[in-house]
Amino acid sequence: MSSYSQVLLSIENLATSFETDDGRINVLDRISFKVNRGETLGIVGESGCGKSVTALAIMRLLPKPSGQIDSGSIIYNGQDLLSLSTKQMHSIRGKKIAMIFQEPMTALNPVQRIGAQLGEVYRIHFPDMSNEESRAAQLETLVRVGIPAPEKRLREYPHQLSGGMRQRIMIAMALSCKPDILIADEPTTALDVTTQNQILNLMRDLQRDINMSIIFITHDLGVIAEMCDRVIVMYAGRIVEQAAVKDLFSSPHHPYTRGLLESIPKLDTPPKSELKVIEGIVPSLRDIPTGCRFRTRCDYGIEDCSKTDPVIEMIDGQPSHGVACIRWREINP
Repeated sequence: MSSYSQVLLSIENLATSFETDDGRINVLDRISFKVNRGETLGIVGESGCGKSVTALAIMRLLPKPSGQIDSGSIIYNGQDLLSLSTKQMHSIRGKKIAMIFQEPMTALNPVQRIGAQLGEVYRIHFPDMSNEESRAAQLETLVRVGIPAPEKRLREYPHQLSGGMRQRIMIAMALSCKPDILIADEPTTALDVTTQNQILNLMRDLQRDINMSIIFITHDLGVIAEMCDRVIVMYAGRIVEQAAVKDLFSSPHHPYTRGLLESIPKLDTPPKSELKVIEGIVPSLRDIPTGCRFRTRCDYGIEDCSKTDPVIEMIDGQPSHGVACIRWREINP
């Protein structure tokens, strides 16, 4: 993998919470990570671990009034996004930091033509652009993301397009302003394998063309291995392990990361073999265990795990590899 020196985005001790019928519950708890220019950072974990909330917090799109950012900082290019006004954030959201949402059919407006929705991006961020210039830019963007007959697509509605085509439209909208950072929240989940591969190749090519950073959110470790330079593993609102992608796959140190990797079938796995699973489910955020949040499902849990709140420790000789487990030295001889 490539080496990167310029930190483009820095998240420090980010904590968020949501108001519910049962009171306010914490969702993200002291999340910290960095994104370097031109790299792809993967965020992986089971449903409910806080991946999408992390993305929405960066974009300052947590649902109001229930969701709020309680503490921490989100530094982009030296600016703390949490200190910006709504108007200032509008100038960054979409133009400098863009996002592809999980399901394009719900993200796209079903009663507006594609041209109207794509054109809105240019109206907001390039108000001096003429209608002719906007249309030319729209067509150029559609061609860039591999959409055939772009003029026809601009006149169509989302329901007239296939899933893969709608996802390409979402990517086109996100890349219209050539952002510094693209947040991709499970962009290939609903697509067939062939279309998924096409979308991943497209994102890689576009990243190379404009030196864009990508935050790739997924539960698919195969996609992480193919797309990412570094990866963070989340569990119940916390980061439990972070590493270069090769180090994570070759030498996972957290029991949760091990469990995720062992649940994937391998080429040498005998046919019809029973896959290993992580027993239990992610705990409800209303009832988080004390100490280590994974201890109730961990094969290595001991009494001290319920008393000690683990923090990320860097592994000797691997400056980019950190793990939040009080027993990692014992279980990784």
